[in-house]
Amino acid sequence: MSELLQNLFVLEPQYQKRVWGGQRLKAQEDPVGELWGAFDESLVQAGPHGGMSVAELASAFGEAFLGRDVVERFGRRFPLLIKLLDCADWLSVQVHPNDEQAERLVGPGQYGKTEAWHFLEVDPETSILAGVKPGTTAERLANAIRGGEILDVAQRLHIAHGETYLIPAGTLHALGPGLLLYEVQQASDTTYRVYDWDRPPSEKRALHIEQSVLVTNPHSVPARTPRPELHGTSSARAAESPFFVLEVLQIADEPFTSTTEGRTLNVFTVTEGAVTLTCSAETEELDRFSSAILAGRGGAFTLRSNGTQATVLRATLPLAKS
Repeated sequence: MSELLQNLFVLEPQYQKRVWGGQRLKAQEDPVGELWGAFDESLVQAGPHGGMSVAELASAFGEAFLGRDVVERFGRRFPLLIKLLDCADWLSVQVHPNDEQAERLVGPGQYGKTEAWHFLEVDPETSILAGVKPGTTAERLANAIRGGEILDVAQRLHIAHGETYLIPAGTLHALGPGLLLYEVQQASDTTYRVYDWDRPPSEKRALHIEQSVLVTNPHSVPARTPRPELHGTSSARAAESPFFVLEVLQIADEPFTSTTEGRTLNVFTVTEGAVTLTCSAETEELDRFSSAILAGRGGAFTLRSNGTQATVLRATLPLAKS
């Protein structure tokens, strides 16, 4: 197939069991911690390209699917991983490498992970760990990692619904219990665990002490964006990095309209309500927690709320400076 035959791609969710997961993403006996909404192995639900993976679409159709700015910077690959997380318990205290470190420590063609968290539901007493306490030296940090004393130097933050935190690669971090959140990150799942709350060790949940010492930056801190004050149909930028841009779209009585300009695909994830996404003659209905890709070549599009109001998170790739 030599031509891209659709512009809207609703993706099949993939559920991941986690020891720290809950019941809010999918109620079942084994706790679901993560819903992978958009990544390279996501499958298209329907249409002429139904059953194809995002990686296959990126490789086969390049600029038409990804957008010209994306191909220029990242080549014919989908450079994002988008998840929803339901945290019923603490996740491990961990850190991710940057691109250079991933190439050196993991292998050729590997990428680092800068990520952003947008909090959808927050229990009043919950907290996160992000960065280390001011004044912590590299030596003190290394000793704490090796000595199992990381909680003594980790910075604990109380958070609120609607806030967004950008977590650069190299930032020590952990999510606490009582959180439901959206995460957008570089297309990498390389994680170095520093501490796992005394859970029984296993092959899948090993600690990575020396790698953590190498990549944890005592000066790296999260960037917080407060909950935006949105009125009617409007939008606000929640996070921006060299690897992704995240916006909050509120859709009320009027539709939200924009365009890709052929430069970057858009990834939409519905977090409240339900919406109708339209591009040219194509229309798709998206319920809560659904994710869909609008191809880079798609151009003008419209989002309409199927009820009184809806909230959609839009992830795109940074545009090249003209």
